[in-house]
Amino acid sequence: MIKTVEELRARIASAEVELKSKYDGSDSKRWLTLCGGTGCIASGALGVQEQFEALIKEYNAGDKVGIRTVGCFGLCSQGPFVRIYPEDTLYVLVKPEDCREIFEKDILGGQIVERLLYKDPKTGKPIAKQDEIGFYAKQRKVALHGVGIIDPTVFDEALGCGAFQGLLRALSMERADVVKEVLDSGLRGRGGGGFPTGRKWSFAMNGDGQKYVVCNGDEGDPGAFMDRSVLEDNPLQVIEGMMIAGYAIGATQGYFYVRAEYPRAVAHLKSAIAMAEEEGLLGDNILGTGFSFHAHVRLGAGAFVCGEETALLNSIEGQRGMPRPRPPFPAVKGLWGRPTVVNNVETLSCVPYILREGAAKFASCGTERSKGTKVFALGGKVNNVGLVEVPMGTTLRELVFDIGGGIPGGKKFKAIQTGGPSGGCLTEKDLDAEIDFDNLVARGSMMGSGGAIVMDEDNCMVEVAKFYMEFICDESCGKCSPCRIGTKRILEYLTRICDGNATMDDLAQLKELASTIKSNSLCALGQTAANPVLSTLAQFEDEYIAHIVDKKCPAHVCKNLMQYVIDKDKCIGCGLCLKNCPVNAISRTDYVAPGHKLASMVIDQNKCIKCGMCMASCAKTKAIEKK
Repeated sequence: MIKTVEELRARIASAEVELKSKYDGSDSKRWLTLCGGTGCIASGALGVQEQFEALIKEYNAGDKVGIRTVGCFGLCSQGPFVRIYPEDTLYVLVKPEDCREIFEKDILGGQIVERLLYKDPKTGKPIAKQDEIGFYAKQRKVALHGVGIIDPTVFDEALGCGAFQGLLRALSMERADVVKEVLDSGLRGRGGGGFPTGRKWSFAMNGDGQKYVVCNGDEGDPGAFMDRSVLEDNPLQVIEGMMIAGYAIGATQGYFYVRAEYPRAVAHLKSAIAMAEEEGLLGDNILGTGFSFHAHVRLGAGAFVCGEETALLNSIEGQRGMPRPRPPFPAVKGLWGRPTVVNNVETLSCVPYILREGAAKFASCGTERSKGTKVFALGGKVNNVGLVEVPMGTTLRELVFDIGGGIPGGKKFKAIQTGGPSGGCLTEKDLDAEIDFDNLVARGSMMGSGGAIVMDEDNCMVEVAKFYMEFICDESCGKCSPCRIGTKRILEYLTRICDGNATMDDLAQLKELASTIKSNSLCALGQTAANPVLSTLAQFEDEYIAHIVDKKCPAHVCKNLMQYVIDKDKCIGCGLCLKNCPVNAISRTDYVAPGHKLASMVIDQNKCIKCGMCMASCAKTKAIEKK
């Protein structure tokens, strides 16, 4: 157990040397460092680890080669990863059957296995070093500090990567000075609202009696996995951030609210809390300073509305997760009626950096009104799908094309949806816009928690709006009628448009209804529920009109408005489409195209269910197209 400040400083110094030795070769070992993120595990990383463990045993190489499992490498579309130190060689898309080649050729023979290196999507050039890959080049790790570097289950590795140094500095300061440090940093809440974190803390600091700090880990946006990765891969950093907040406002109790769909994150968080308690860094009279703090974990049942802070507090209290009217705000009257600071995972992850490195260093990065960095879950139609952290002020073009590697298959960029269901679509004209809170709002979207879904020319924007509205309808808590009833009516309008059954009068009513919901709903979920509709209408109204007037889906996505058609002159009559059609909608004609020997096929549109199996079967000939 660590009992004093001096003992912690000594433990940190020792841990730093130990961690450094696993990367610079000073321990005379080569280290196979594997990604243990959820994405890589789902892709077979555990099988890769088992193969390497068997090979080390087979070659009796335990004194020369070690295996470590660390957090997410970020570039999820290229996992599983194997990174070899001290040479810092990165292998991607590694399968268990590749392990022997890596071990015998690289570990034993000192030769790089070039076929398993990352290939630049623009040039096709193989790249051996992670930091030379475009995906990583423009990133800066603050909230993701230590992620992909440390084993989150080993306490001393977190210490060696800076854990609790920010807390040590905070404990040497007056509470008000800690709040001022966070204020001076310019840190704004990363959960979506962008409220200045230091101001929120100052409200709670001035309260009396029992106070609480709550970490909002209820990450519910479709395609978002930022908070999950931080909690999985460096939970002690979030715990430290919560403790600093607790010290600053005078709280002794903290609650992590994490959705139960994140079992690995929950397990690592509980393990980290237990390790910190065992080491004396959570509990009573921490390090003999008189500061006491206890952390608890509460699981959410997956309700999207519980990402709203007052609904979250109700859920922790054992009530139904429904928003409360505000004011009073949680910083004044929150959990069990006491002053409560609610910050999301990413916000609390930035706090140790600010106290460790200083407010000025954090504020030196970013824009005038949005300081620091922002974590995004970059997904959709982009080559490099994954977790990224970029300085505020990075342009959308850099995010999509430099970090994301551009659009697969040479397709044309169409839009990027930021902020999840509460956000909006930004188009090609917005690509040079700088990413910050106010800039995105001014352009009709928002930062949100950090989801960023890229769409290309094959996406139907009406169908995209319908997808998000289906999600919102499912997740509405039903407390207020504008959201409960209005979102259902919006979904009905969108369904009619996608089915080709709408009129221009429906479109006018859709616009009016969307504006009404936005201005009259109780909480942020309802107030932003219509954003995907309003945003796509503002940017792509021509697509709505095409669905209504021309009865066509320009992107050939909406099933009722498209057909699969066989070009009889291209069809070679092979019969693969006929064989794979699940409803027998394809038959052979009497027509034989010039140069071919077999009669072409035709699709009975009355039987066709638009499943696309025929087009997939005809991938080489490309005689089938959507119209």
